[in-house]
Amino acid sequence: MDADVTDSAGPPADPDRPAGDTPPGRSQEESGPDDRATDEKAAPDATPAPDGTPAPDAGPEDADDTGTSTSTSTGTEAAQTWADHPKDAVMAARRSHWLRWTALAASFLVLVAAGVGWWMYRKLDGNITPDTSAAAELRAYEEERPEQVVVDAQNILLIGSDSRAGDNREYGRDDGGSERSDTTILLHLAADRKSATAVSVPRDLMVEIPSCRTGDDKETRERFGQFNSAFALGGTACTIRTVERMTGIRIDHHMVVDFNGFKEMVDAVDGVEICLKEPIDDKDARLELPAGRQKLNGEEALGYVRARKTLGNGSDTERIERQQQFLGALVNKMQSNGVLLNPTRLYPVLDAATRSLTTDPGLASLRDLYDLVRSMRDVPTDQVQFLTVPRQPYRQNPNRDELVEPDAGELFEQLREDRPVAVVPADELKDAESVQEREESGKPDGAGSESPTPAPTYSGSSAADNLCEQ
Repeated sequence: MDADVTDSAGPPADPDRPAGDTPPGRSQEESGPDDRATDEKAAPDATPAPDGTPAPDAGPEDADDTGTSTSTSTGTEAAQTWADHPKDAVMAARRSHWLRWTALAASFLVLVAAGVGWWMYRKLDGNITPDTSAAAELRAYEEERPEQVVVDAQNILLIGSDSRAGDNREYGRDDGGSERSDTTILLHLAADRKSATAVSVPRDLMVEIPSCRTGDDKETRERFGQFNSAFALGGTACTIRTVERMTGIRIDHHMVVDFNGFKEMVDAVDGVEICLKEPIDDKDARLELPAGRQKLNGEEALGYVRARKTLGNGSDTERIERQQQFLGALVNKMQSNGVLLNPTRLYPVLDAATRSLTTDPGLASLRDLYDLVRSMRDVPTDQVQFLTVPRQPYRQNPNRDELVEPDAGELFEQLREDRPVAVVPADELKDAESVQEREESGKPDGAGSESPTPAPTYSGSSAADNLCEQ
């Protein structure tokens, strides 16, 4: 009986199948010792038959009645790969689509930025007016002009035009569009670009003016006269030649700036701060300001540097000092706020400056101006110095000025040879001169100083001076 029970039970139970369950499609009676033949058919050996015939490939009959392949692991892998393939393809297509649009958008932005940059460059470049007539006249008088002594040093003549024509007519009567040099500054940039010296030439200074060509192509005669008459008679070229004759310094470049350009430059840096000891009420300069600390906009700044009659003793000398102090504050504002290093902030300044500039052909492009500005941006503010040529009231007319010699000649020689000069406030200079006189008076005759010769010192200011701490 025990043997009968064993035979009916069939093979040992599959651990993955419940006991007593039989594979689908097979009867209880078919279970038994013959199962080995069935297993051999279900999993044929790959070994060739004895007659050399290759073993047949598994076909449909190799699957059980459910249609499930007997190679479970291989069938599962194949089913998983093909099921996931469409999903991966969609993700790859989306990623490729996104990358293409990103590349297109980036290319578009680059093109737009390049277009805007080119437009801005062309606009600024086109703002500048080249002074070809002055260049032609200077070439005609080349033989009489001084030689350049130090190659890498630069001498630039800055001329503030007070023409009352066009937009400037609101500042006074228009004398047929004539121009006068209200402000003239000789800017010397040291060859090592470690210092910059701005020397003001008073408009009332009596000087030798060479024969110049007028606007209607006539020749003027040589004359001894007021400095600013050179600009009124022969324009920029005549002014340059007058400065060169007076100083022996060759002028490399020149710039003429009008009223509106100055105003717009001040507005472009968001105003300049000054401090006033007394209030100002000057109707001619259209300026009314209280005493104390305040920030001037462009219109107020123009009135401040032009005012004369109601400030101090009403002389042009005091006005020049105010102009120098304000220009120093403007330079300090541009450097301290990073304007010269920030293209976004520099653009409005360049736009205002270039629209009001008339320059020689050597500076009549944005690239040339940018190179000039870039060469100056590392100059320390305390080495940006402002002074006026040594002068005194003219002996024959106290309302005019004349040079003080040998001081003026020494200053011109220092600049011509690119040697340093020093500036200090007027009161400090007087104290230093008094001390020096006392020391020299106590020395025996012929005794000199054993210390190195100091740089000549003049009354002036620097861009580092704070107008509110004086």
